[in-house]
Amino acid sequence: MSVRAVAIDLDSVLGDTRRLWMAFLEHASRRFHSIAPLQPDALPNDRSLAAEQLDVWATAGVGDWRRQLHRFAEDHAPVYLRPDAGAMAALRALHETGVRIGVYTDAPQELATVCLAQLGASRRIAELCAGADARARLLTALGPGASVAASRAQLDALLPR
Repeated sequence: MSVRAVAIDLDSVLGDTRRLWMAFLEHASRRFHSIAPLQPDALPNDRSLAAEQLDVWATAGVGDWRRQLHRFAEDHAPVYLRPDAGAMAALRALHETGVRIGVYTDAPQELATVCLAQLGASRRIAELCAGADARARLLTALGPGASVAASRAQLDALLPR
């Protein structure tokens, strides 16, 4: 099977960013408690929906929480994410054969960008779609016939033989 483009689930295949996300929420709830209380456990599991709620929360005087997320992720990503040699080898192999690689996640763009850099995957990624409907948007951007890798096994199955 000749693969021309692949959409890869960031969290299931390359590195799970959810612990870093939760650490940020805990940090934000402590840091901004006197301005606008935040209960991380009350936010939706879908991070695109949680981000919408955080946008509203921030209007109470918190300011640009997304910039805070970016800074927090830059500072803490090395603690939560380690590049996986097998996943990086698969990305390299696909990239070298001309496969257009895209990554999707429900996490905010600010988190996803930092995490891809931490994992060493940024330079091989042609498209990153983050937030609401990221998978659908990425598949549209990659065009008809794009494969999806929602697990390491699915990614490995796409490798040239």
